Amino acid sequence: MIIKLISLILLLINFEKNEWIQIFNGKNLDGWEVKIRGYDFGNNYRNTFKVEDGSIKVSYEGYRKFGDRFGHLFYTKKEFKYYILSLDYKFRGYHLKGAPGWSIKNSGVMLHCQDPRSMLKNQEFPVSAEAQLLGGIGAGERPTANICTPGTDVDINGKKADGHCINSISKTYEDEWVNVKLIVYSDSLIHHVIQSDTVLTYTNLTVGGDFIPTNYGIKIGEKLSQGYISLQSEGHPVDFKNIKILELL
Repeated sequence: MIIKLISLILLLINFEKNEWIQIFNGKNLDGWEVKIRGYDFGNNYRNTFKVEDGSIKVSYEGYRKFGDRFGHLFYTKKEFKYYILSLDYKFRGYHLKGAPGWSIKNSGVMLHCQDPRSMLKNQEFPVSAEAQLLGGIGAGERPTANICTPGTDVDINGKKADGHCINSISKTYEDEWVNVKLIVYSDSLIHHVIQSDTVLTYTNLTVGGDFIPTNYGIKIGEKLSQGYISLQSEGHPVDFKNIKILELL
Protein backbone atom coordinates (compact mmCIF):
# COMPACT_ATOMS: atom_id res chain seq x y z
CA MET A 1 0.00 0.00 0.00
CA ILE A 2 2.83 2.44 0.87
CA ILE A 3 4.64 1.66 -2.40
CA LYS A 4 1.46 2.25 -4.39
CA LEU A 5 0.80 5.56 -2.58
CA ILE A 6 4.33 6.82 -3.22
CA SER A 7 4.17 5.85 -6.90
CA LEU A 8 0.80 7.62 -7.27
CA ILE A 9 2.21 10.82 -5.76
CA LEU A 10 5.23 10.69 -8.07
CA LEU A 11 2.96 10.02 -11.02
CA LEU A 12 0.77 13.04 -10.31
CA ILE A 13 3.80 15.30 -9.85
CA ASN A 14 5.42 14.21 -13.10
CA PHE A 15 2.24 14.47 -15.14
CA GLU A 16 2.54 18.22 -14.55
CA LYS A 17 6.16 18.36 -15.74
CA ASN A 18 6.27 16.26 -18.89
CA GLU A 19 4.29 15.67 -22.06
CA TRP A 20 3.24 12.54 -23.92
CA ILE A 21 5.38 11.66 -26.94
CA GLN A 22 3.90 9.67 -29.83
CA ILE A 23 6.45 6.93 -30.62
CA PHE A 24 4.38 5.56 -33.52
CA ASN A 25 3.47 8.11 -36.20
CA GLY A 26 0.51 6.16 -37.59
CA LYS A 27 2.00 6.15 -41.10
CA ASN A 28 5.07 3.90 -41.17
CA LEU A 29 7.58 2.06 -38.98
CA ASP A 30 10.08 4.91 -38.64
CA GLY A 31 11.97 4.40 -35.38
CA TRP A 32 11.03 0.72 -35.18
CA GLU A 33 13.14 -2.34 -36.09
CA VAL A 34 12.27 -6.04 -36.40
CA LYS A 35 13.88 -9.17 -34.97
CA ILE A 36 12.28 -12.48 -35.94
CA ARG A 37 13.56 -15.85 -34.73
CA GLY A 38 15.75 -17.51 -37.36
CA TYR A 39 16.51 -14.25 -39.20
CA ASP A 40 18.97 -11.42 -38.82
CA PHE A 41 18.05 -8.22 -37.03
CA GLY A 42 16.20 -5.93 -39.42
CA ASN A 43 14.67 -8.69 -41.59
CA ASN A 44 10.90 -8.15 -41.50
CA TYR A 45 10.14 -11.67 -42.75
CA ARG A 46 7.19 -11.67 -45.17
CA ASN A 47 6.08 -8.26 -43.90
CA THR A 48 5.09 -9.61 -40.48
CA PHE A 49 4.85 -6.09 -39.10
CA LYS A 50 3.20 -3.48 -41.29
CA VAL A 51 1.19 -0.27 -41.01
CA GLU A 52 -2.38 0.08 -42.28
CA ASP A 53 -5.23 2.39 -41.28
CA GLY A 54 -3.17 4.10 -38.60
CA SER A 55 -2.27 0.86 -36.80
CA ILE A 56 0.74 -1.43 -36.54
CA LYS A 57 -0.55 -4.78 -37.73
CA VAL A 58 0.96 -8.14 -36.89
CA SER A 59 0.08 -9.98 -40.10
CA TYR A 60 0.64 -13.49 -41.40
CA GLU A 61 -0.74 -13.03 -44.91
CA GLY A 62 2.59 -14.13 -46.41
CA TYR A 63 2.97 -17.21 -44.18
CA ARG A 64 1.91 -20.78 -44.88
CA LYS A 65 2.71 -21.86 -41.32
CA PHE A 66 4.23 -20.27 -38.24
CA GLY A 67 7.41 -22.32 -37.97
CA ASP A 68 8.34 -20.92 -34.53
CA ARG A 69 9.04 -17.54 -36.10
CA PHE A 70 8.46 -15.59 -32.89
CA GLY A 71 8.91 -11.93 -33.72
CA HIS A 72 9.36 -8.60 -31.97
CA LEU A 73 9.12 -5.05 -33.24
CA PHE A 74 11.45 -2.79 -31.25
CA TYR A 75 11.33 0.95 -30.77
CA THR A 76 15.06 1.54 -31.13
CA LYS A 77 15.46 5.31 -30.89
CA LYS A 78 16.28 5.09 -27.18
CA GLU A 79 16.08 3.01 -24.02
CA PHE A 80 13.63 4.00 -21.29
CA LYS A 81 13.90 3.84 -17.52
CA TYR A 82 11.11 5.80 -15.76
CA TYR A 83 8.01 6.18 -17.89
CA ILE A 84 4.38 5.45 -18.67
CA LEU A 85 3.67 3.60 -21.90
CA SER A 86 0.12 3.78 -23.26
CA LEU A 87 -1.31 1.94 -26.26
CA ASP A 88 -4.46 0.33 -27.61
CA TYR A 89 -4.57 -3.22 -28.94
CA LYS A 90 -7.14 -5.49 -30.60
CA PHE A 91 -7.00 -9.10 -31.76
CA ARG A 92 -8.47 -10.02 -35.15
CA GLY A 93 -8.56 -12.80 -37.70
CA TYR A 94 -7.51 -16.39 -37.21
CA HIS A 95 -4.71 -18.18 -35.40
CA LEU A 96 -1.93 -19.17 -37.79
CA LYS A 97 -1.47 -22.84 -38.68
CA GLY A 98 1.46 -24.35 -36.81
CA ALA A 99 1.59 -21.72 -34.07
CA PRO A 100 1.49 -23.11 -30.50
CA GLY A 101 -1.96 -23.59 -29.00
CA TRP A 102 -1.22 -21.22 -26.13
CA SER A 103 -0.67 -18.36 -28.60
CA ILE A 104 -4.35 -18.07 -29.62
CA LYS A 105 -5.24 -14.39 -29.10
CA ASN A 106 -1.91 -13.95 -27.32
CA SER A 107 0.60 -11.14 -27.81
CA GLY A 108 2.57 -8.82 -25.57
CA VAL A 109 4.45 -5.62 -24.86
CA MET A 110 8.01 -6.27 -23.77
CA LEU A 111 9.53 -3.82 -21.27
CA HIS A 112 13.20 -3.22 -20.43
CA CYS A 113 14.21 -5.35 -23.44
CA GLN A 114 17.80 -6.21 -24.16
CA ASP A 115 19.26 -4.49 -27.22
CA PRO A 116 17.75 -6.43 -30.16
CA ARG A 117 21.11 -6.32 -31.92
CA SER A 118 22.45 -8.54 -29.13
CA MET A 119 19.78 -11.23 -29.65
CA LEU A 120 20.92 -14.59 -30.97
CA LYS A 121 19.64 -15.54 -34.42
CA ASN A 122 17.42 -18.33 -33.06
CA GLN A 123 16.46 -16.61 -29.80
CA GLU A 124 12.68 -16.72 -29.26
CA PHE A 125 12.19 -13.79 -26.86
CA PRO A 126 14.32 -10.86 -25.71
CA VAL A 127 15.33 -10.71 -22.07
CA SER A 128 12.54 -8.48 -20.77
CA ALA A 129 9.43 -8.16 -18.63
CA GLU A 130 6.42 -8.98 -20.79
CA ALA A 131 3.00 -7.44 -20.28
CA GLN A 132 1.14 -10.39 -21.79
CA LEU A 133 -1.98 -9.40 -23.74
CA LEU A 134 -4.75 -11.98 -24.11
CA GLY A 135 -8.18 -11.99 -25.73
CA GLY A 136 -11.25 -13.99 -24.80
CA ILE A 137 -11.81 -17.27 -26.62
CA GLY A 138 -15.52 -17.67 -25.97
CA ALA A 139 -15.48 -19.70 -22.77
CA GLY A 140 -14.08 -19.06 -19.31
CA GLU A 141 -12.10 -16.16 -17.93
CA ARG A 142 -8.94 -14.98 -19.66
CA PRO A 143 -7.37 -11.97 -17.93
CA THR A 144 -5.06 -9.66 -19.84
CA ALA A 145 -2.00 -7.57 -18.87
CA ASN A 146 -0.43 -10.53 -17.12
CA ILE A 147 3.31 -10.75 -16.43
CA CYS A 148 5.60 -13.21 -18.23
CA THR A 149 9.31 -13.28 -17.53
CA PRO A 150 11.65 -14.31 -20.38
CA GLY A 151 15.10 -14.19 -18.80
CA THR A 152 13.88 -12.24 -15.76
CA ASP A 153 12.77 -12.63 -12.17
CA VAL A 154 10.21 -10.36 -10.46
CA ASP A 155 8.69 -10.14 -7.00
CA ILE A 156 4.94 -10.07 -6.37
CA ASN A 157 3.71 -9.21 -2.87
CA GLY A 158 7.30 -9.26 -1.64
CA LYS A 159 8.13 -12.77 -2.90
CA LYS A 160 9.77 -14.03 -6.07
CA ALA A 161 7.05 -14.94 -8.57
CA ASP A 162 6.67 -18.69 -8.93
CA GLY A 163 6.14 -19.50 -12.59
CA HIS A 164 6.90 -17.99 -15.98
CA CYS A 165 3.52 -16.24 -16.34
CA ILE A 166 1.32 -14.82 -13.57
CA ASN A 167 -2.25 -13.68 -14.20
CA SER A 168 -3.55 -10.21 -13.47
CA ILE A 169 -6.96 -9.51 -11.95
CA SER A 170 -8.40 -7.98 -15.13
CA LYS A 171 -11.68 -9.03 -16.67
CA THR A 172 -11.83 -10.81 -20.03
CA TYR A 173 -11.92 -8.72 -23.21
CA GLU A 174 -13.12 -10.01 -26.56
CA ASP A 175 -12.26 -8.63 -30.02
CA GLU A 176 -12.36 -4.94 -29.11
CA TRP A 177 -9.89 -2.11 -28.68
CA VAL A 178 -8.40 -2.26 -25.19
CA ASN A 179 -6.20 0.43 -23.62
CA VAL A 180 -3.22 -0.66 -21.56
CA LYS A 181 -0.90 1.61 -19.59
CA LEU A 182 2.37 0.36 -18.14
CA ILE A 183 3.78 2.53 -15.36
CA VAL A 184 7.48 1.80 -14.95
CA TYR A 185 9.85 2.95 -12.21
CA SER A 186 13.12 1.40 -13.38
CA ASP A 187 13.70 -2.02 -11.75
CA SER A 188 11.83 -1.13 -8.56
CA LEU A 189 8.13 -1.02 -9.46
CA ILE A 190 5.81 -1.66 -12.42
CA HIS A 191 2.02 -1.30 -12.60
CA HIS A 192 -0.17 -2.79 -15.33
CA VAL A 193 -3.32 -0.72 -15.92
CA ILE A 194 -6.23 -1.80 -18.13
CA GLN A 195 -8.96 0.70 -18.97
CA SER A 196 -7.93 2.78 -15.88
CA ASP A 197 -7.91 -0.22 -13.50
CA THR A 198 -4.61 -1.32 -11.94
CA VAL A 199 -4.66 -5.09 -12.45
CA LEU A 200 -1.10 -6.14 -11.53
CA THR A 201 1.90 -4.76 -9.65
CA TYR A 202 5.37 -6.25 -9.35
CA THR A 203 8.80 -5.19 -8.12
CA ASN A 204 12.51 -6.02 -8.09
CA LEU A 205 13.25 -6.85 -11.73
CA THR A 206 16.46 -8.84 -12.21
CA VAL A 207 18.00 -11.03 -14.89
CA GLY A 208 17.22 -14.67 -14.11
CA GLY A 209 14.63 -17.40 -14.44
CA ASP A 210 14.02 -19.22 -17.71
CA PHE A 211 14.78 -18.37 -21.37
CA ILE A 212 18.18 -16.81 -20.65
CA PRO A 213 20.22 -16.74 -23.89
CA THR A 214 23.67 -18.29 -23.77
CA ASN A 215 25.38 -14.92 -24.25
CA TYR A 216 23.54 -13.42 -21.25
CA GLY A 217 24.48 -15.85 -18.48
CA ILE A 218 27.04 -13.56 -16.87
CA LYS A 219 24.29 -11.03 -16.21
CA ILE A 220 22.19 -13.30 -13.96
CA GLY A 221 21.26 -11.39 -10.80
CA GLU A 222 21.81 -7.94 -12.34
CA LYS A 223 19.06 -5.35 -11.99
CA LEU A 224 16.91 -4.88 -15.09
CA SER A 225 16.76 -1.12 -14.69
CA GLN A 226 16.11 0.10 -18.25
CA GLY A 227 15.81 -1.06 -21.84
CA TYR A 228 13.94 -0.98 -25.10
CA ILE A 229 10.23 -1.48 -25.75
CA SER A 230 8.93 -4.07 -28.22
CA LEU A 231 5.64 -5.47 -29.55
CA GLN A 232 5.22 -9.19 -30.02
CA SER A 233 4.29 -11.58 -32.84
CA GLU A 234 3.34 -15.05 -31.56
CA GLY A 235 0.98 -16.48 -34.17
CA HIS A 236 -2.29 -14.57 -33.90
CA PRO A 237 -3.01 -11.34 -35.82
CA VAL A 238 -3.20 -8.27 -33.59
CA ASP A 239 -3.28 -4.49 -34.11
CA PHE A 240 -1.64 -1.73 -32.05
CA LYS A 241 -2.35 2.01 -32.21
CA ASN A 242 -2.07 5.24 -30.20
CA ILE A 243 1.37 4.25 -28.90
CA LYS A 244 2.75 7.01 -26.73
CA ILE A 245 5.12 7.45 -23.83
CA LEU A 246 5.43 9.85 -20.92
CA GLU A 247 8.89 9.98 -19.40
CA LEU A 248 8.73 10.61 -15.68
CA LEU A 249 12.30 11.80 -15.09
